[in-house]
Amino acid sequence: MDILNAIVLLFNFIIIPALSYGSQLALGALGVTLIYGVLRFSNFAHGETMAFGAMVTILVTWLFQSWGLHLGPLPTALIALPFGILAAVAVVLATDKMVYRYYRRKKSPGIIFLIASIGVMFIMNGMIRVIIGPDDQNFADGERFIFTAGQFREWSGLSEPLVLRSTQAITIILAIVICAALFWFLNRTRSGKAMRAYSDNEDLALLSGIDPDRVVMIAWILAGALATVAGVLYGLDKSFKPFVYMQLLLPIFASAILGGVGNPLGAIAGGYIIAFSEVAITFAYRKFFGYLLPDSMAPDGLVQLLSTDYKFAVSFIILVLVLLIKPTGIFAGKTL
Repeated sequence: MDILNAIVLLFNFIIIPALSYGSQLALGALGVTLIYGVLRFSNFAHGETMAFGAMVTILVTWLFQSWGLHLGPLPTALIALPFGILAAVAVVLATDKMVYRYYRRKKSPGIIFLIASIGVMFIMNGMIRVIIGPDDQNFADGERFIFTAGQFREWSGLSEPLVLRSTQAITIILAIVICAALFWFLNRTRSGKAMRAYSDNEDLALLSGIDPDRVVMIAWILAGALATVAGVLYGLDKSFKPFVYMQLLLPIFASAILGGVGNPLGAIAGGYIIAFSEVAITFAYRKFFGYLLPDSMAPDGLVQLLSTDYKFAVSFIILVLVLLIKPTGIFAGKTL
């Protein structure tokens, strides 16, 4: 029985939270990967694109809630999400037209695009804080739990409770659906194949008659949509705070680089690896070992490798190790 309690403890505090957080990182890293695969630069404004899409979704959610419009047990944000996606896509397309297209026509090096994206990041961050404010914003409604601790205890007879929040289940399910749809698009549609060809060999793709402007536009649309979904899911699961999305850039880029920048499959794998690493390393294992060891051997301390305050340090350490040992990532040599 103690072994089962220990397993439930791991599911409750490591496996389920890491799957949810990993889904959010994977969706965020996919957007970074698509832009790098097509435009060959690291978009540092991606975190603010997540925040902007989430902000619009929150504002529309509040509007729907004031009208009494809701989805019952599901968050109202799900029906507001398309509006956030449209707004984020409009912003990234406008940014590309006003900023990045100029440097693209001049054939500027990638570092110029990167610097420009940092400028876009700060402008967007300031705009978001002016519109919605710098404080935490909670917008989740509907049923909070799929099942509660008391329900699980009554069903299982275990002393250790297992709780599954509805936002965690929604995040994992949506991530699976969106990733499957993205891979279908890239591998089965004409536009997806054109993106892959353009990513593999730009000159050959142009000789084949592929329209580069259309490929770039599709890449930005997909990146904006993925960023918004990731931002909204993160806000539903935790809370929305504009500055947090800037901090999320570190684990998102760590995920993309760990998997292999430019490879969607690598971005997904990297997202889950980073998430499980962060959660597992910052978890206090005292209670876990208390279930498995006799009382005389039970640890007195927290048995925690790192405090949760240093969660992002895990991403940084992994990022540095990958750049030192295998800078091409896990799926080296593979692109869109």
